[in-house]
Parts: sequence; structure tokens; C-alpha cells
Amino acid sequence: MLFSSTTFLFLFLSLILVCYYIVPRFLKNAVLLVFSLIFYAWGEPVYVFVMLGSIVVAYLTGLLCDREKHKGKLPAVSLILAIVWNIGLLLFFKYTNFFIENANSIMGLNISPFKDLKLPIGISFYSFQTLSYVIDVYRGNVRSQRNFLDLATYVTLFPQLIAGPIVRYQTIEDQLRGRKESLEKFSRGVKRFAVGLGKKVILANNIGALFDDISKTPQSELSVAACWLGVIAFTFQIYFDFSGYSDMAIGLGKMFGFDFLENFNYPYISDSITDFWRRWHISLSTWFRDYVYIPLGGNRKGKVRQCINIMIVWFLTGFWHGASWNFMIWGVYFGIILLCEKLFLLKGLEKLPRAVRHIYALFFIVVGWGIFAFDDTSKLIQNFRNMFGLGGLPLFGGRNDLFWIANNWILIVILIIASLPLFKKLGEKLTVKIPALYGCLIEPVCVLMLLIVSTAYLASNSFNPFLYFRF
Repeated sequence: MLFSSTTFLFLFLSLILVCYYIVPRFLKNAVLLVFSLIFYAWGEPVYVFVMLGSIVVAYLTGLLCDREKHKGKLPAVSLILAIVWNIGLLLFFKYTNFFIENANSIMGLNISPFKDLKLPIGISFYSFQTLSYVIDVYRGNVRSQRNFLDLATYVTLFPQLIAGPIVRYQTIEDQLRGRKESLEKFSRGVKRFAVGLGKKVILANNIGALFDDISKTPQSELSVAACWLGVIAFTFQIYFDFSGYSDMAIGLGKMFGFDFLENFNYPYISDSITDFWRRWHISLSTWFRDYVYIPLGGNRKGKVRQCINIMIVWFLTGFWHGASWNFMIWGVYFGIILLCEKLFLLKGLEKLPRAVRHIYALFFIVVGWGIFAFDDTSKLIQNFRNMFGLGGLPLFGGRNDLFWIANNWILIVILIIASLPLFKKLGEKLTVKIPALYGCLIEPVCVLMLLIVSTAYLASNSFNPFLYFRF
């Protein structure tokens, strides 16, 4: 079930809100759990049992990993079991056919792939969540959760279940039982949800249609400029698609009394790739830092070891995103740039004007999304040949160039403005200067209009993918 669907907005969300707020406090987690399972089973009726299996494993290994209660080897063995289960699930469902296809290609084998093996939605996210819970219990950062219903609620919580953000147990441990709902928090949740829905439906879907159109256009009808326009369109699509989902997840969490951490912080205003990865998909970056980079030794064992650790983390980051070579190339690509920045490039960048640093960052960000966008290796290579003038295409003047630009230049201007913190700063100023008028009239009207326009787009447009559902 998509957040950006009329079924979710007018049926599922309405029902769960009514049920949640009429039941007594001790039943609220049960309501969230039941509706979250329905939400997941709506699209994955069979694979809901895989997720339930992960919850059972996390519950049992979490109890046994508590080193204050269990001595000897039991906690370490339990931790290993949790790691094997979660990584094993990801490898089996996400990468089995990838390994088979590459083994057939490289070694000349003829192993048949599993035709009916589908990727359970959200498995990359809930596997990382349950794994981080068990690791944190083993480290002593949190106490093991003895109430199975509360742990199951944490894992299945529908706002963040499908595509994150990756919510760590220690972040909401106290909120599972001690959260406080309020009208003020609910209204902030509605506002945040409306912003996310607008990002997704109005911005991401429309610019995504442009990328889809360009990527499907025959080679003979393209130009160098059109290829760059397509990758720039994808750059905007993936940001507004994923940050819009995160906004909706955070907003929904607030409606039920939860406070999830931010997942994006205006990444396209970055002035380096290091800065970009502090602002993009923050929950994933910090997960790999805390559970892979630091345990490997981080920067504590010399420069050579630090460089190796960085490259391991970024290869795994690309690998996590999908069973395709372009994701691994994408991870290594950013790993190399981050390594260069850490070793020598940042010092040189700091001496340059901010505008130059910003252009530098945007260039490598857009090129990175050009790698990410195409999981067909031959199409990926051809697109980069075209982008850099090696594909025999004209610089400008393809059959559809003027049409694409004329139809989308206003949208692109809006996307650029929406990528900046201008509206946030304007809202903060109006809150200070005219608090009553802004809080009681201007902001509620804007939120209502955003919901109306987004719903109208949903009713009239069938192009409504969520890019991160495939991860």
C-alpha cells in the first residue's frame, strides 16, 4: 500500500486514526501492530511471515544477548545467530538470482534462477532495524525488550516499515510505552505529511515522468543536452520521492505520538560530497558508521586501515541498495570521492568560493545519480558516452529537446527552489513576526491547499512509483 494512494488516505489512515484514539492507552500498541500487519500484508500477504520470523528471532536473540543476565558464550552466540539470520535473509531474497546470473556468465554454468523468488518489500529496512536492536542490547546500549508486542510494534510500525527512515530501537525505546499524543503534535504531523505528499505527488512524479520519457526515447532522437536533462530530472525525482516518503513517515509518526529522527537536511545545498552524505539518507549513513565503520576500526588504526574501512563501507552501501552492478559502482564511486576529500581534497576546497564548491558537489552528485539510475549496464555505459559527447549525438537539437524544455522549465525552477531551505526560513520568520495570523490562518490554509492539490494529482495521474520500494 502506498502512502500516496487514495486507499491509504481515505480508508486505511482514517480507520487506524479512529481506532487508535478511541482505545485505552494499554491497547494502542496492539492497534498499531494489527494495522501495520494489515498495511504490509496488503501488498505482501505471504512475505509478512518472513517479517514475523525476523521479529521472533530479534525477540529471542535480544533476550539472550543481554550480558547482564547471561554470562559465558551465550550472548555472543545469540548475536551471531541474529547477524546470520538478517544478513542471510537479505542475501537469499535480494541477491540469490544476482549471484546465479553472474556465476552463469563468468563460469559458463547453466544454473536456473529462482523465477518465483520476489524481494519482500522493506526487507532491507526492517532487517537493519532488528539487527541494530540486537547489537545494541549486546553492547549494553539498551535493555532487551521483554514485551513481545512492544518489540513487534517497533519493527512493524507502518509509517517507516516499507522505506525507512531506519528507526533504531534506542531512539524510540521510551516512546513505545511513554509517548504522549497531543493536538499540537498531531497538527505538526499533518503538516509534515502534507509536505511529504506534495513532494512526492506534485514534484517527484512529474519530474519522474520526464526522466521516464527521456530514458525510453530512441538513441537517434537524443542529444547530449537531453541526456544531461534526463539525469538531472532523476536527481530531482529521487530526492523528492525519498525525502517526501521520509516526511510522510515522520509526520505519521507524530500523529501517533512518535518522534522519528530526520532523514534529509537539504542535501543539494552541499558544498562537498562529505557534506552531501551528512545530509542525505542520514539514518543509513549513521547505521553504517555505527555498525560497520567504527567496529572495523574507523580512523583509529592508521590512514591505510581507515581508507580500507571507508571503501568497505561504501561498497556495502552500494550493495545494500540492490542486486545490480550499477549500485556497487555507485557505492565505490562515492567511496573514492570521499576518500580523496578526506585525504587531501577538502583542504583545497575550503580555499575556494562557496559557489565553486557548490558547483563541484552538484556535478559529482548528478553524475552519481546517473550511475544509480540505470541497472542495465549496457544502457548505463551508453548514457554516459552520450552525456560526455562520445556517443555521436549532437550537443543540442534532438528531436524532442525544445519540447522537453518548454514543458518542464517552470517545474525545474520550482524544484530548485523547493530544494533550498527558503520556505523553512520564511515560515520561521512569519512565526516570529505574525505568529497568530501565520499559525491560525496562513499555515493551515497552505496545508489544506497542498492536500487538495496532491489528492487531485493522485486522482488524475497513474504514474506513481516509489523508487525506494525496490530496496
